[in-house]
Amino acid sequence: MDKKTTSRDGTSLAYGVAGRGPTVILVSGALSTGGTVAPLARRLADACTTVVYDRRGRGGSGDTAPYAVEREVEDLAALIDAVGGGAALYGVSSGGALVLRAAASGLPVTRAAVYEVPFADFLAGGAEREAVYKDQLGRALAQGRRGDAVELFLRLTGLGEAMIQRARQSPMWAGLEAVAPSLAYDDAVMGDGLLPRDRLAALPVPVLSVAGGASPRWMREAGRAVAQAVPRGTHRILEGQTHAVEPEVLGPVLAEFFAG
Repeated sequence: MDKKTTSRDGTSLAYGVAGRGPTVILVSGALSTGGTVAPLARRLADACTTVVYDRRGRGGSGDTAPYAVEREVEDLAALIDAVGGGAALYGVSSGGALVLRAAASGLPVTRAAVYEVPFADFLAGGAEREAVYKDQLGRALAQGRRGDAVELFLRLTGLGEAMIQRARQSPMWAGLEAVAPSLAYDDAVMGDGLLPRDRLAALPVPVLSVAGGASPRWMREAGRAVAQAVPRGTHRILEGQTHAVEPEVLGPVLAEFFAG
């Protein structure tokens, strides 16, 4: 990412722009940087001007304490201003929750698309699980136990213990620990983990909510509920896809939506 802009609180944001067509800012989820959504951006570049960026506290972007979700909305406002004053938004997982919040906040957002925002209403015991995670994550980060914080998140996603221990021994682990403090940011973006129906009911732009056909049923139900909660919502299921959706499958669906 070869460009920089500055958010309202002075935080430096690293971003990159490619492609042509309507402008779309791609928002990554937990433990991710702009590089995580770069393959999707490349797939969209023939139809859209794609913007990828490192969320605050990650990659090439800075950070400013104390954290508040409103600061991340201001980050998107700064990016939108930097790329022309209006843009569509796409967000994956908890990044999708940030997209929905930003689109409801009055920013000059033209359209919004999300992929599998993990609202816990639709998972049995999900709200209780979210509350336990929030407490344990806060304690791990406060005590500087970044590796434990990463483990907590990976368990929350359903990753098995054997795979978590293999991940701990892999070269990627140091990178995960480096961005572990930002797990608290995604946790704040998700709020209580439940679908924010009142906020979504006031959302003024078209929204596309997408889920994978091979993802757990509760995730598909959450995706459908997002589309039903907004005034101008559309729901799509991508057969055979999981939470790690393939850019070659998702890209054409997003390109069609962002083209209007």
